[in-house]
Amino acid sequence: MHTIQERFAELTERGEKALVLFFTGGDPSLEDLPAIIEALAEGGADIIEVGIPFSDPFGEGPTIQASSQRALENGVTPESIFKAIGSFDSPAPIVTMGYYNPVLQRGLDRFALRSAESGSCGTIVSDLVPDESDAWCAACERAGISTIFLAAPTSTEERIREVCQRTTGFVYAVSRTGVTGAENQVPPDVTGLVSRIKLQTDKPVCVGFGVSKPEHVRLICSVADGAVIGSALVDLLHREWRGGAGRQALVQWVRTLKAATRAS
Repeated sequence: MHTIQERFAELTERGEKALVLFFTGGDPSLEDLPAIIEALAEGGADIIEVGIPFSDPFGEGPTIQASSQRALENGVTPESIFKAIGSFDSPAPIVTMGYYNPVLQRGLDRFALRSAESGSCGTIVSDLVPDESDAWCAACERAGISTIFLAAPTSTEERIREVCQRTTGFVYAVSRTGVTGAENQVPPDVTGLVSRIKLQTDKPVCVGFGVSKPEHVRLICSVADGAVIGSALVDLLHREWRGGAGRQALVQWVRTLKAATRAS
C-alpha cells in the first residue's frame, strides 16, 4: 500500500503535482467501487478519496448530496465501504472522507483501525475542526493512518496554524466559502490562501472545491502541490459509468486532468 507521503515524494521526483479525485462510495453501486478506483488510477489519479455517505452532508453541494442519498438508498454503510476497499489491492493511495457523526457512532479507535485494515492510508472528517480533534488524531496515530484537515479563505492565521499542526497527510485548501460543486472559474484568492498555508508548513497543500477542468488544475498546480476534483467526477460517473460501459471515457477524462499537473 502506498502512503500519502510516499506518493508526494514520487511526484516530486517526477516534477509533477498531485491529481486527487473524490467520488462517493456506493454510487453508482458498491460492486463498482473497485473497478472505478482502478479506472481512475489507470487515468493517472495520484490519490483517490472515497466518500462515506451521510444523511446530512451539509458541506456538500447538490451533486454530492444526491450521490450520498443514492448510496444510502443502496444500503451502503461505512463497514460495507471498508469491505469493498479491502477486497482488492488499490493501485493508488486511498483516503476515506466523511462526517464526524458516523465516526463517533462507531467509536474513534474502531473507525480509525477499520479504515487502516481496509487499506485506506488517510482520512478527512469534513466537519471536525482541528482544535477539537485531539482524540481523533490520537486514534489515527495509533492506527497508522494520516489525518487531513481543511483550511478556507476565511480561516484565521491561528486556525491555519492548527490545521497545519494536526495534518499529517496533506492540507486541504478550500478554494472558496460555501459548499462543494463544479464551477467555471477558480476564485482569484486561491494563490493568497496557498501562500498563507505554506508560510506555516512544508507539508503538501492541495486545493479543492469548484475544480472541474484541466485549466483549473493547471492554474492550481502552478501555486499548490495538487488539485482535488469531486463534483465533476461524481456527475460524470452518474451520467456515463453504466456498469463500466463508460470506463474508457472516464480513463481518458482523467488523463486530460493529469496532464495538466505536468504543465506547471
